[in-house]
Amino acid sequence: MQAPAVAGGEKNWDVDPVLSVEHLTMRFGGLVAINDLSFNVGRGQITALIGPNGAGKTTVFNCVTGFYKPTEGRIVMRHGPGRQQEAIDKLTSGGLKWQKTQEGAVFLLERMPDFEISQQARVARTFQNIRLFGGMTVLENLLVAQHNALMKASVFTVGGIIGIPGFRKAESEAIDRAVYWLEQVRLIDRADDPAADLPYGAQRRLEIARAMCTGPQLLCLDEPAAGLNPRESAELNELLQYIRANHETSILLIEHDMGVVMEISDHIVVLDYGVKISDGAADFVRNDPSVIAAYLGVEDEEIEVVPEVASLVEEGLGKDAAGKADTDVTATVSPAISSEAEHPGKKPAGMSAPREAGADKLTRIKGVGPVNEKKLNGLGIWHFDQISAWKKAEVEWVGSYLAFPGRIEREDWVGQAKALAKTNGRKAGGAK
Repeated sequence: MQAPAVAGGEKNWDVDPVLSVEHLTMRFGGLVAINDLSFNVGRGQITALIGPNGAGKTTVFNCVTGFYKPTEGRIVMRHGPGRQQEAIDKLTSGGLKWQKTQEGAVFLLERMPDFEISQQARVARTFQNIRLFGGMTVLENLLVAQHNALMKASVFTVGGIIGIPGFRKAESEAIDRAVYWLEQVRLIDRADDPAADLPYGAQRRLEIARAMCTGPQLLCLDEPAAGLNPRESAELNELLQYIRANHETSILLIEHDMGVVMEISDHIVVLDYGVKISDGAADFVRNDPSVIAAYLGVEDEEIEVVPEVASLVEEGLGKDAAGKADTDVTATVSPAISSEAEHPGKKPAGMSAPREAGADKLTRIKGVGPVNEKKLNGLGIWHFDQISAWKKAEVEWVGSYLAFPGRIEREDWVGQAKALAKTNGRKAGGAK
């Protein structure tokens, strides 16, 4: 779902994107982790990539930073303003990885090894798990991040050994840069301490400082607020806003702390099972019904009790969304169903009424709660064997109709229904 255009034209992330992910698909054997994902990261903006656990967020990061090579799709990094579409199309058709342009340079990250993405495209990242060099000092961790410039200045170790002027100058600049970032993350007094001796929150800040020492144009942060207390989260917000404002660095972050996301993000992209379900500014996303349903993990069983849904929404997305959930729970969690003719695939055959023995309890299928059961009944679906007979076209139609595309396949409603239908048949046979 895409946010409507703001007054005055297109959104900044579409007009001047530093990064474009286009039709990204990542398969691991038969598992589709990311499916046809497209979004932009605005230049000079903070973009948050959010979603439930297992939504594919880190997989996207791994594709952008070169740890994975995507199965399909294009990942474009731009140095310089604007979309530079002509240069990108020429680069794509020419089979090249990157080239300079009048505006700066363009890069096709899916064609580049990870070290070139960092060095040439200037994309830096942190990880979910802290990956500092624990035995090195805090200062040394930041100097290691600048090894490319130092190695070049040393003529690849020889100049460093004899201390040529060029190396001494580069070393002095590297130390100055490291000291600067230690001051920004409030760790200058711990510069000579082993990194492993720092408390958890300080190690998180040190990782960000180390990434910034590489001089990135795009900083990718994988759950930077994980494990932080409220004070540390507030400090993190200040640091990220400082980086954006003072260093012309765009930020793409994965985060579960909605206090961090909603406060600092200019743009939010929401994933669910590898599919984009929402894309827009914070106010748009926090009130998007599909986000409330999928990101918070609100099942149909839970939405029967309005106060519980309101508390979940308030905790995850803020009080504005909670008020929206209070007004009309069913309409909030599931978007309004459009006319039947609009859905892809084939509408399954239904029955005007259940069989004489009565309708099956469809909620026994994991993923089908009371609300979806009522919707299925409205389609004339009353029994397990009806669902077990669905083919791909019927699954696609019902998934679109219920506003949960892909959910039926992921939760294997058809397989579950087959097993339940067999169980019902054995019980009926025993009764005879």
